[in-house]
Amino acid sequence: MGNSVLSSLIARGPTMKTVSLPRGRHRLHCMPTSAGYEVRTDASYNWDGRKRGQSPFSVVQYTIGGAGHLRYENRRYRIVPGETLFLLVPHNHRYWVEDGGRWEFFWISMNGDEALRIQKSIQAATGPVLHLKPQTIETLAGCALSLIDVKGETPGAASAIAYEATMALYDDVFGSSSALPATQTAMRPVVDHILANLDKALGVEQLAAVCNLSRAHFSRQFAQQVGMPPAEFVLQERMRRAAKLLATNGDLPIKEVAAMVGIEDSNYFPKIFRRVFGISPTEFRTTGMYASVSNHLGDADASAVRRLP
Repeated sequence: MGNSVLSSLIARGPTMKTVSLPRGRHRLHCMPTSAGYEVRTDASYNWDGRKRGQSPFSVVQYTIGGAGHLRYENRRYRIVPGETLFLLVPHNHRYWVEDGGRWEFFWISMNGDEALRIQKSIQAATGPVLHLKPQTIETLAGCALSLIDVKGETPGAASAIAYEATMALYDDVFGSSSALPATQTAMRPVVDHILANLDKALGVEQLAAVCNLSRAHFSRQFAQQVGMPPAEFVLQERMRRAAKLLATNGDLPIKEVAAMVGIEDSNYFPKIFRRVFGISPTEFRTTGMYASVSNHLGDADASAVRRLP
């Protein structure tokens, strides 16, 4: 890490800052609530997203070393170095350190209508675990360091820091840097085939045939290059396409959306959609998330393959 901002944050040692500002006449819509750097090594570090009050806020937590665990809806994740936990509260999730484990991380928590509006659109496209670029991590570490050093001592200054952190996340996920890489890989034709045929059957055997590999070898290579098993990638891309259809076709029946992304069982579709995005397709349309995501999912298929080297 050299002389990076992240190194400077780590060098300070475990620390945290709760942002407590006097209430002003005007309500600001993007505000930090806390920031810090910690190394946790015992199971007392255990947060339940349903037991942290009813006031909405977000948690952006980057893993530096060790590992943490996340249960998000009905799915389990292991958060390893280089991955960023990205959660909205209140919500049905829990994250923790296991007995005998070690989790080193820094975090920023934020609230405010504008911050949460933007962050909901980000999470709708990415889920609860982000793979951010190094420059984005540096920006977030700089924001955390500024808050710890009390550079956001006024409401306006604090809001500017929270907005900078939120916009760094936004640019990482939706910015021009999400364009497809020029380098072709063995899995690139498979990903192109998946994105062109989301309404059709996409079995692993069929996908392996696209690149002339055995099923076992293909599954290993795909997981290594893309970051997840092929069946999981297909499922997530179906749901991304579904989110795009829901956001841009307000009158399209949900049953038809399911069919258009290759889900024949329309009763199964809402369960999978909730697993990926944390809300049902109907809630997606009837909440503010529908409006905020509609402008950003036009190139979701392209941004989804950023994982390819």
